[in-house]
Amino acid sequence: MASKINKTNAARQLDQMKIAYELIPYEVDENNLGADHIASQLGLPIAQLFKTLVLRGDKTGLFVCVIPGAEEVDLKKAAKVTGNKKVEMIHVKELLPLTGYIRGGCSPIGMKKPLPTWFHQTLTDYDTVYCSAGQRGLQFRIAPQDLLRAAHGTLADLIV
Repeated sequence: MASKINKTNAARQLDQMKIAYELIPYEVDENNLGADHIASQLGLPIAQLFKTLVLRGDKTGLFVCVIPGAEEVDLKKAAKVTGNKKVEMIHVKELLPLTGYIRGGCSPIGMKKPLPTWFHQTLTDYDTVYCSAGQRGLQFRIAPQDLLRAAHGTLADLIV
């Protein structure tokens, strides 16, 4: 591992939990923060790259959905699994104050306050998965069960 990579809050949390992971740097394109760009940079199938979305429910408040990079969260399904009637994505300007992360660098691990977290059920289809390590240009390669455990996550059907 290159010594230039600074440990993120998410990486420090995994270290504390003694969970194995690898930090994978990639080239950031400010005009394309999408998972498709990251997957092509790293030569990965996009279904193995998970993105972290923060939503707000009318009953439960903030929660996190982690879904495959090419997919869209199904707001009805997300509402149902989280016990809400209505949910919506938070506004991008709320992301940093609420989570400590910026768009394109939001990790399901190491947020300012732990939020209830749901992972799309295909997470466990792979030996290893990738998700943001908490900053743009850095991904975790991690075993799905370890990611679930670190984020205190639940599996559910979340996509359109």
